[in-house]
Amino acid sequence: MSHEAESVSQSNQQASGKTQPQVCTIWQLTQHTSQPEQLAEAGAVLAQGGIVAFPTETVYGLGADAGNTSAVEAVFAAKGRPADNPLIVHISQNHQLDELVQRVLPLERQLMDAFWPGPLTLVMPVMEDVLSPRVTAGLRTVGVRMPDHPVALALITASGKPLAAPSANRSGRPSPTTAAHVADDLADRIDGIVDGGDAGVGVESTVIQVKENGTVFILRPGGITREQLLTIATDVKLDPGLAGVSAEIAPLAPGMKYTHYAPRGNMSIVIGHSPAHVGAWMQQQLLAAQQRGEQVGVLTFDEDTTDYGSALRLSLGSAEQTEQAASRLYGSLRTFDDHNITYILAQGCSESGVGLAVMNRLSKAAGGQIITVD
Repeated sequence: MSHEAESVSQSNQQASGKTQPQVCTIWQLTQHTSQPEQLAEAGAVLAQGGIVAFPTETVYGLGADAGNTSAVEAVFAAKGRPADNPLIVHISQNHQLDELVQRVLPLERQLMDAFWPGPLTLVMPVMEDVLSPRVTAGLRTVGVRMPDHPVALALITASGKPLAAPSANRSGRPSPTTAAHVADDLADRIDGIVDGGDAGVGVESTVIQVKENGTVFILRPGGITREQLLTIATDVKLDPGLAGVSAEIAPLAPGMKYTHYAPRGNMSIVIGHSPAHVGAWMQQQLLAAQQRGEQVGVLTFDEDTTDYGSALRLSLGSAEQTEQAASRLYGSLRTFDDHNITYILAQGCSESGVGLAVMNRLSKAAGGQIITVD
């Protein structure tokens, strides 16, 4: 590795009982164009079957050669990810898509033209024998996207492989938006981290499936909103699976089946028509939790003027600009963990625009615990 690469020791390798690499290499990038040797090194690790975390415009992903079953299995092992949870494949050039899927519908091409590179994943029929079966979790479809991040695109190209890349965190934990978040969760379990600075959008890509009749189903809300999709497609619906998928049904997209993004403390979402009533109710509940010995935190918006006393109060920004909430959400959940918060109340928000993705992630983080205050 080059002299510019930094290394992190695997401090708890012995405790974990794993046989991972002795060192997780960190390639510290400022501008990817000025350090091509760093990306070449990281790309070579991926090409040789290693697993490397890297930034995208949404969150940090944990990449592996999507055609290498051993590498993909290493991703599942590092994350502790359920085997029936499929992975999204990331590409850097359009021609790679035609090598992965059986067909592309005209509407799918239109959506790609409009939103690629970007936080949009399309689920399409997978071509046989080109991907590891672990990527698709036994399904006949695969989710593919082209990330809108120069480091991600350059790394995929350097590896010469389409990369299967879920979020670079332990399964169930808040997704990572910085390289430090990745290191906290996975430094002793992976081969390297490409540190390209903070991720932008803050929530994962929108996952959709386009039917031959032109209906677009949103399997997971994300950085591309339903309103944006409606500028290209005339019929955009939320998949019924967003309301909960039976344990017997394999999820078509990540995030559909399992509790995700969760802080260590118990968390509930509070919604209601009157912000003042919501704030007053939360104030009472937080005080009661403190009196029974809980360490308490509240996730709120700038417009909320309620006095929450000594509770750790974190803001998601303005309720009128849910893009701010998306970018701050996962970092806030990790901050609660850093302060050993055991009881968390979070204000809900409008589900218009990116707010749909924010509420989806909040609900997953809270294990579906949503309280309505009249």
